[in-house]
Amino acid sequence: MTGAGLTLEVLKQQGVDTIFGYPGGAIMPLYDAIYDSEVKHYLCRQEQGAAFAALGYAKASGKVGVCMATSGPGVTNLITGLADATADSVPVVAITGQVATPLMGTDAFQEIDVLGLSLAVTKHAFQVTDVEELELTLQKAFQIAISGRPGAVLVDIPKDIQLAAVKMKSILLKPFALPEVEPDAIEQARKLLELSKKPMAYVGGGVSLGGAVTELRDFLKCTGIPSVSTLKGLGAAGTSDDYLGMIGMHGAKASNLAVQSCDLLIAIGARFDDRVTGKLSEFAPDAQVIHLDIDPAELSKLKLADVSVLGDFKQTIPALEMKLNIEDWRQHCSAMSQEFRYQYVSNSDNPLTTIDAPSMLNELSQKLPENTVVTTDVGQHQMWVAQHMRFNEPRNLLTSGALGTMGFGLPAAIGAQLSRKEDCVVTVTGDGSFMMNIQELGTIKRFALPVKILLMDNTKLGMVRQWQRLFFEQRFSETDLSDNPDFVKLASAFDIVGETISSPAEVSAGIQRMLNATGAYLLHVKINEDQSVWPLVPPNTANQSMLEE
Repeated sequence: MTGAGLTLEVLKQQGVDTIFGYPGGAIMPLYDAIYDSEVKHYLCRQEQGAAFAALGYAKASGKVGVCMATSGPGVTNLITGLADATADSVPVVAITGQVATPLMGTDAFQEIDVLGLSLAVTKHAFQVTDVEELELTLQKAFQIAISGRPGAVLVDIPKDIQLAAVKMKSILLKPFALPEVEPDAIEQARKLLELSKKPMAYVGGGVSLGGAVTELRDFLKCTGIPSVSTLKGLGAAGTSDDYLGMIGMHGAKASNLAVQSCDLLIAIGARFDDRVTGKLSEFAPDAQVIHLDIDPAELSKLKLADVSVLGDFKQTIPALEMKLNIEDWRQHCSAMSQEFRYQYVSNSDNPLTTIDAPSMLNELSQKLPENTVVTTDVGQHQMWVAQHMRFNEPRNLLTSGALGTMGFGLPAAIGAQLSRKEDCVVTVTGDGSFMMNIQELGTIKRFALPVKILLMDNTKLGMVRQWQRLFFEQRFSETDLSDNPDFVKLASAFDIVGETISSPAEVSAGIQRMLNATGAYLLHVKINEDQSVWPLVPPNTANQSMLEE
């Protein structure tokens, strides 16, 4: 067979049945092989859209997402998506075309240094220069993408390698073994737990990536320890009474205050990101730290851990289970959670003339079918979703965390819908983010995907404008989007039904019509340009010093 045919056979061996991509000259042999393949290719309308669709597919399903692009601009358009996948530890394999090997290094048409570009934003990158190495390289790509801390892996295949004859050897590699858990570390962690009076679990996205949601919930139930989560960790702890909410810059007030006063912080699959910790030197100042992770590079990288526990969460978390006498602490945390909970406005009785964004999203959350996947873009709407919607499973919220990429939501929803065809998929986006990858409405149309789009429109780059108002003396530089197109008309051009609502009285019925629609639907919601996300921890400030409305 040809190298292109072998590539598709390896994908089938790996259980891949879905690819997102865009063709071009240097990858044409592979697209010719797709013509006769059982693997289904979904044509996106720009390579960044293909990369984000692969991320959405991977995040929603737990499988490896696969995307493809040609050389030159095809590859450069993929780069942002690969950076996003690596930053959020999502297993993605990107296959790119390259000019034929005799032309490499000659500045040939659409030639670019793929390895140089990709090494900084991938977990690993390969360039195949011998067709006999192609099969093993592809197998290694999947092995690396899913092993340990997942990430993006790129395989660059020159055009002549795709066309060359090769015999398949049916190589199959297993994931790398996870590091063995050290009994001494477990024993030290248990001693700290036994001595603590005010322990707090700080849950990150690694719990879901490690397939340890059940183990986490069993641990929290057994110990009674209250929990908070990062943006990527939302849904892992469920919605129990001992869960206080998101922590950090836009975290819940109760979450931030509880962490600041705890005496033991158990970080599980979290990396002490600056958006979580605020001023790092004052983060959980009186707490000893137990840090559980699969990546040794994260242990004590930012905050020194008193005990570091390296290993598979499915082993390390259950090893810490024990009964604790912390009822006074639990009641204190519960009381704070009640005292500082958000006061939602009933849309039907709302005395305001504009829609309250948090209340609308809270109502949406209550009306969503079980196992709905929600994707977001980045900005105010993203933080409102994190604050005011509830998720029972971490794979039901897909968002760009570490990289914070606008334009993520719509293509990620496409990937999620194709990975979970029977589940409802809703993307919550803003008028700024929506325009970033709006061309993917064409993908929704072509494949008749029933993606629901809730577009929150304040005619501004809301989060940037909020910061300009708070920290830049209201000098609103380049954040006006009032000349955006008529979004409902635009959706109509792609055969997508849509409507605009602007008053609180329209919210309930509008949400219901969107959810009842059998196909794709755009609910365009006009909100107040001055509504802000609260609370907010200013930069280089301790988390207890939150700004509030």
